[in-house]
Amino acid sequence: MEQARRKRGGGGAARRAERGTMNVETAPTIVRRIPDFEILDDEALETIEYEAETVLAEIGVAFVDNPAALDRWRAAGADVRGERVRIPRGLARKLCGTAPSTFTQVARNPAKSVEIGGRNLVLAPVYGPPFVRDAGGRRYATMADFETFVKLGHMCRWLHHSGGTVCEPTDVPVSKRHLDMLLAHMTLTDKPFMGSVTEPSRADDSVAMADILFGGLDDRTAMISLININSPLTFDSVMMGALEVYAAANQACIVSPFIVGGAMAPVTVSGTLVQVLAEVLAGVAYSQLVRAGAPVIFGAFVTSIDMGSGAPTFGTPEAAQITYGAGQLARRMNLPYRSAGSFCGSKLPDAQAAYETANSLNAGLLAGVNFMLHACGWLEGGLVADFDKFVMDADQLGILHRMAAGVAADPDALDAIREVGPGGHYLGAAHTQARFKEAFWRSELLDYKPYETWADEGGRDTRALATARKEKLLAAYEEPPMDPATREGLLAFVARRKESLPDAVM
Repeated sequence: MEQARRKRGGGGAARRAERGTMNVETAPTIVRRIPDFEILDDEALETIEYEAETVLAEIGVAFVDNPAALDRWRAAGADVRGERVRIPRGLARKLCGTAPSTFTQVARNPAKSVEIGGRNLVLAPVYGPPFVRDAGGRRYATMADFETFVKLGHMCRWLHHSGGTVCEPTDVPVSKRHLDMLLAHMTLTDKPFMGSVTEPSRADDSVAMADILFGGLDDRTAMISLININSPLTFDSVMMGALEVYAAANQACIVSPFIVGGAMAPVTVSGTLVQVLAEVLAGVAYSQLVRAGAPVIFGAFVTSIDMGSGAPTFGTPEAAQITYGAGQLARRMNLPYRSAGSFCGSKLPDAQAAYETANSLNAGLLAGVNFMLHACGWLEGGLVADFDKFVMDADQLGILHRMAAGVAADPDALDAIREVGPGGHYLGAAHTQARFKEAFWRSELLDYKPYETWADEGGRDTRALATARKEKLLAAYEEPPMDPATREGLLAFVARRKESLPDAVM
């Protein structure tokens, strides 16, 4: 009996040690084995497509301060008057036909390269907030904060991608910070990353640094970059200039309208989808005028608006409906799709943040999203990157992995039912013993302990648990090895470029 007790105790200790071991292996890209949710019927889709082409042909889009773009459109057969480009019906869709339906983004670690498109879902962190929030409260982001987020992203197993401007480091001049951010993505993690789009020359720097990192790009796609459209129907020279750089180098661009419904697009779901499709058609077509076959992603960033205050809202049913509908439109164009994320309007990682985030993440999964930017860390309408929410969201992304896998038939379950019979339990059944480690998704963050244990451990809420998890991840972080010559090449490039650039604030 004493020997049996020792054996059981040893097994429990082993299981506890296993649970305490830090696992930093990145999970494979999600492959959906569940159907997409289709909210629009064929008639609605055809109407939206017809009206989007009408917008392009009759209203047109503006390409601002970009004579080269106007020349390209004129040569392609568009009606160009001033900066307004009217695109004949069918021309934009024909040009979009050369964009690939899937492409591979290579990573420094080849095992972490990702396939974009098809049934795949790649998860990337929050992008763009000027502020961060931690235990000390809300403050402007620094380069140290940025590096911490990159390290956390590297350690989060459900994240496939390091992202881009995870936060905007305000302690480095605008003219130079892209170099430090790129260097962090290239050295502190070996996951794929995004390029800079805040000025065309910064896109050039991104391509040059990626060329050093990979020992020559050779037309491989090493970066995805976010190209936002100034909705409604305006393509500015900064974003289009960056797109031109990336498309020419065969680097991928997300062509994404940035829409607050009711302010920057019609107040109805179908009306917004018409504008989204028109803007995406024009943007994707232009990328193919720069280089036919350049990889591009159909983007849709859409929120609704609170008609009382004018503030953007997140996790709403209308935003989900647009996400579902845009997914259908992207599939009809045979393009990869980017949308959804851990969107919320809350100022804290509280119940509002959790509800809104869950609504948006689940909508993205069911909408057929292929590349999900902002998958973790988003707070306060995108103004804040929150360290604790980053960890909370990253944990919940594991649920997307499990949900996407669908449900497989289990021919062995009948044997388990026979073994247990009426009135028994399955805990000791052979079927359970063979599967218990992987049978159910398990959070690495949330608390399921009995009340007494929870109280004895300090009665910690989810944010306190997330802070502890963050510290554990950072304590276990190890920088992935890099070839010394490659590192020296990157550092030398950054030093040269910084020396040549003024400390500009724009």
